[in-house]
Amino acid sequence: MQRVMHSKGSVCSSPVIYSVIAAMSWSTTVSAEEAANIEELFSKGKLALESRYRLETVDQDNFALNAAASTLRTRLNFTTATMNGFSGFLEFTNTTSIGSQKFNSTTNGNTNRPVVADPELTELNQAYLSYKVGGLTLKGGRRAINLDDQRFIGSVDFRQNDQTYDSITAEYKSGNVKATYGYVANIKRIFGRDNPAGEFDTNTHIFNASYTGLPFGTLTGFAYLLDINNPGALGLSTSTVGVRFNGKSKVSDSLSLGYSASYASQSDYKDNPNNYRADYLQGQLTASSNGFTAGVQYELLGSDNGVGFSTPLATLHKFNGWADRFLATPGTGLSDVSASLAYKVPGNGPLAGMLLKTIYHDFNSDVGDIDYGTEWDFLVTKKINSYLSGSVKAAFFNADSFVNDSTRFWFTLTAKF
Repeated sequence: MQRVMHSKGSVCSSPVIYSVIAAMSWSTTVSAEEAANIEELFSKGKLALESRYRLETVDQDNFALNAAASTLRTRLNFTTATMNGFSGFLEFTNTTSIGSQKFNSTTNGNTNRPVVADPELTELNQAYLSYKVGGLTLKGGRRAINLDDQRFIGSVDFRQNDQTYDSITAEYKSGNVKATYGYVANIKRIFGRDNPAGEFDTNTHIFNASYTGLPFGTLTGFAYLLDINNPGALGLSTSTVGVRFNGKSKVSDSLSLGYSASYASQSDYKDNPNNYRADYLQGQLTASSNGFTAGVQYELLGSDNGVGFSTPLATLHKFNGWADRFLATPGTGLSDVSASLAYKVPGNGPLAGMLLKTIYHDFNSDVGDIDYGTEWDFLVTKKINSYLSGSVKAAFFNADSFVNDSTRFWFTLTAKF
């Protein structure tokens, strides 16, 4: 798989203790390496700790009360050493609210306030075994999976609780070719086990293959066959087949271009009661020079027979505005035209490495000529030192003829060891 989160973890009845330890720069990390016996399989393993504090506020027009969510996510994980090609990974996570819960976590019953989907929980986040021989890697168990840009398969790491997959996967790499197959039996969603929608019972098949030998980028083909058995989610069972190309080219010493393009066709699958076939289109162009990056993007999630193209397993917060007003595609589809501008401070001063970014979105329907609204997004993020990073983020959605106006703010501080 493309990327699996290995630097996360924690579970404890008092996660505040872990945050205090983190603040004192405690670290017990050792490098995972080859083991000669069972004892070394664990003694040469790698232990990692992460704590992430977040304050998120929401002002949404259809609620008289605003939301304010102050939460701490603590994660502890352990990667064994490798012995005869075998290794293991174990990760626990705890999310705790700091102060009163003035938000709807989807499980706390505060339905008079906007949703911030970060419920309190303590659980086994990931646990899997891995076997590698030559270019083949096999993994079985519960794990976070991220493919390509996470538009179709992702772990939703932005939220305090991951989306993880009880799965068996096979990945083969040889030269410029990588091929991945995965079978997914169950999906642990971000809402947690106390939410009726916290799990998907599935018979899902994932196919993804890429070729990196082209002069200007990577060509990827994929097929995602989602068979979701939950009675209330049968409409999310879909067959999606597509292709993606992305790359980067250096025009001069000071200018580089980035580009990506995707196409996919989706239709109803298995017990989906709908009958439709909708298209997905995406194209992006960026230009980077002297710390600045400007970009434009067009993304279309089409509609057919009153059903919109859906991506229920995506890291949805990355797409179609940070205000999260389009987590589910409207039945009339979604057209998103966006422009972005970012600046990363160069040099060695106190602000070096700071990233400032703004994005503007114009949302419309695929059919029916509906103007949904516009959105401005802003981000400032900075790595403070080798352990700490922080960010401030904001989203302003201005509705025209879809849902309601919404304003969201985030302050996040992360410590990793």
